[in-house]
Amino acid sequence: MNHQHLLKTAFILMIAGLLNACASSNSGDVYSRDEARKIQTIRKGVVESVRTVKLEGTKTPIGTATGAVIGGVAGSSVGDGKGSAIAAVIGAVAGGLAGSAIEEIATRKDALEITVKLDNGSLVAIVQEATEKFSPGDNVRLIENGGVTRVSH
Repeated sequence: MNHQHLLKTAFILMIAGLLNACASSNSGDVYSRDEARKIQTIRKGVVESVRTVKLEGTKTPIGTATGAVIGGVAGSSVGDGKGSAIAAVIGAVAGGLAGSAIEEIATRKDALEITVKLDNGSLVAIVQEATEKFSPGDNVRLIENGGVTRVSH
């Protein structure tokens, strides 16, 4: 691969990394702009159990497109004429599949499934990113806002 191809590839990877950094959060302490300044309902309870789980990663066209471009550029450097064009297409398809898989793996997050016994006796479970530690017996608040519920101390 020549110097120009390496620069293009590095640029594409940098853009993909920046876009990945903009991914939304499912943390209990991160609010979307739409959630700000809205009334939230609070329910209290006690943590019954905590289980470690994984939140699947994002599956956007960004990973696929980035992989396809990189694969196509790499494939086009193989052979000459029709062979180069065929290699570019194969590289783009394979790169697109690989890019999609890499994006999903790179954006997976550790999370907790927190089961809470509410003061009224009912049990609920909430999954959120593992940014806070919860243990059975902890007194917690469930903060509800427009269909989004988070657990907080």
